[in-house]
Amino acid sequence: MSAVGAGPPTAQPGDPLAVVRGRGYPVLLLLAAVLGAPVAAVAFGFLALTDKLQSWTYTDLPRALGFHDTPSWWPLPLLALAGLLTALTIRHLPGTAGHRPTEGLSAKGAPAARDLPGVVLAALASLGLGAVLGPEAPLIALGAGLGAVAVRLVVRGAPPNVVASMGAAGSFAAISTLLGSPLLGAFLLMEASGLAGALLDVVLVPGLLASGIGALMFTGLGSWTGLGTYSLTLNDIPHAHAPTAAEFGWALVTGVAAACLGTGIKRLGVLLEARIAPRAVRGSVLAGLAVGGLALAYAEGSGRAASEVLYSGQNALGPLLDGSAGYSVGALLLLLVCKALAYGVSMSCLRGGMVFPSMFVGAVGGIALSHCPGLSLAPAFAMGIGGMCVAILRLPLTSVLLATLLMGSDGLTVMPLVITAVAVSYVTSVRLEPAAQPPAADAVSGGS
Repeated sequence: MSAVGAGPPTAQPGDPLAVVRGRGYPVLLLLAAVLGAPVAAVAFGFLALTDKLQSWTYTDLPRALGFHDTPSWWPLPLLALAGLLTALTIRHLPGTAGHRPTEGLSAKGAPAARDLPGVVLAALASLGLGAVLGPEAPLIALGAGLGAVAVRLVVRGAPPNVVASMGAAGSFAAISTLLGSPLLGAFLLMEASGLAGALLDVVLVPGLLASGIGALMFTGLGSWTGLGTYSLTLNDIPHAHAPTAAEFGWALVTGVAAACLGTGIKRLGVLLEARIAPRAVRGSVLAGLAVGGLALAYAEGSGRAASEVLYSGQNALGPLLDGSAGYSVGALLLLLVCKALAYGVSMSCLRGGMVFPSMFVGAVGGIALSHCPGLSLAPAFAMGIGGMCVAILRLPLTSVLLATLLMGSDGLTVMPLVITAVAVSYVTSVRLEPAAQPPAADAVSGGS
């Protein structure tokens, strides 16, 4: 391990790939390959536990208490408990229990080992009890933390660049199949972290290697346990025809609408976060009750399950698309409003990621728009997902790929429409966001 312990050689200005040519880089790749399997196994266990916790608290527990079906008010105590447990975890455990959802999906380096229990517990409390957030952000933090811990254990005195590379590889492995493809997860992490140039060349190969090993691990564990791979997939996708001029017009409308709604969701989360922070425990419990109340309002107003408003929406995307004909426009609009509000409230104080709720909100909006003349279901569904993802995540390339790869063989057909919707949504959402204030003159000059 002496080659790795010395660290990859620093790239010279005239030779940005000197790190890749260095003696330590093959050993770095070996570490990434070895790291991929255990990190993916931990990530698989986290997803399985979250899924079981959701099923047990929402379905099994009410039946055990004598209810024939889950009562429509059941989310109220669940979400209040989620707020309480998350707030207590943030207050009493090291770190901040992972990144705040209002910060967006950005890579800030691997968390310290002592922060990882807080990340896991807060995410389990939030996601398992019904918060409208996804698992990808906790998994990215968990994978990065485990990768950094592992390399420090194996390589005594590992230099920062090696630790950073293994942290990134751990993140790649942790979400290797969550979005349906190791490559899609890689694009998400690269765009979120802003990797480019020579740094991308150095980090990408170990990350992709760990991601590939992780994907194999997910597949093997899913087959062995019978639990599946927890991967985003759609089965019965409606056929998409060649785009029409009318649909390009609807792409413009979808982009603007997604930008306005996405900006509203983010502003709601930021506004509530500032109000909740001074009284975190009480405020988080009230926020949980608000999310539960929105689920109750949807259940009473539509006659459908309150769970459609809860959780990330990852597992609900397929049933939503398959059963879209059974939703009235009124039910879709009610679901859109309740899910969007619950998303913004969850973002303010609970812990989780932003990808899957954005996809679900965009899908609901797209399906509602498909009832308009000149717009069919498949492109509306894809454009809604792409437009909403870029409005929330600000990751244009990832948003296009999320929407089009999800459509399978019809993805290339709808891609021009998705690109249009994503571009319009991105530009509009950037323009809707307040401009950063320049520093005051006296602050720059150090005062008079």
